[in-house]
Amino acid sequence: MFKRIARRHARIIGSSLVVVAVVIALKAAAHAAGWEVLSLNPLLSGIVAADVFLMGFLLSGVLADFKESEKLPGEVAASLEIMFDEATSMARRASDPASASAAGSIAAGVRLLGVSVHGWFYKKQRTSALMETLGDLSLRLGTLESPAQAASIARIKQEQHGLRRMIVRIHTIRETSFISSGYLIAELTTALLSLALILSRMEPFYESLFIVGVIVFLLAFLLLLIGDLDNPFGYYERASSEEVSLKPLEDAMARMGAPTETQEKKGADR
Repeated sequence: MFKRIARRHARIIGSSLVVVAVVIALKAAAHAAGWEVLSLNPLLSGIVAADVFLMGFLLSGVLADFKESEKLPGEVAASLEIMFDEATSMARRASDPASASAAGSIAAGVRLLGVSVHGWFYKKQRTSALMETLGDLSLRLGTLESPAQAASIARIKQEQHGLRRMIVRIHTIRETSFISSGYLIAELTTALLSLALILSRMEPFYESLFIVGVIVFLLAFLLLLIGDLDNPFGYYERASSEEVSLKPLEDAMARMGAPTETQEKKGADR
């Protein structure tokens, strides 16, 4: 389990280690050049605690959005599958070939919508284009205005409206950052604290390198982790390591017979 977690967060760990290596190198250079002009003030530990507290505030904020985001792909998948099941049910209950064909067109439209939603998560489609695809479903529903199918049509329209709200919410979470000024002050505080650690006299020197390295690693890791968690839908970012699972959506698309990017990759590998 530890290996799997370390592999998933290899980018964050690697970037943090690079920052640690730079700070330790600067600390060694400052020691050799006699530039350690600051004394080890007890207030330095207070600055470290304040920085960690600020990181905790930012982390708790992005975690709230992350926990909400974990539910959204499953809710999107459920809405799509409900619409698909209602459409296929209407096709089976249709009393004439024209109605059956119209219901089949609705099912095909839902399947196409699922493919569009999956591609949208990877930013292969713009939000405006996805909304147009979602709106096209209303045109397909308009071809099947039958009293016998009224309940199913109303259910599809209800799920369609709910899906529109979820897409808007996902778009908002994906495109906005949590308190950008908080990120700025956290980054500035971490940079100034690292500078203070570099210029502070600590004895014995080799122990100070270890302590400085641990503090800088913790702060750098937290900063990178918070930035990663701030976008739970970063599937299109190669550097992203923290995103919610799209498996519920991919499973629903498989049941609807719609191809996903994951399935296409597996087919290409074969």
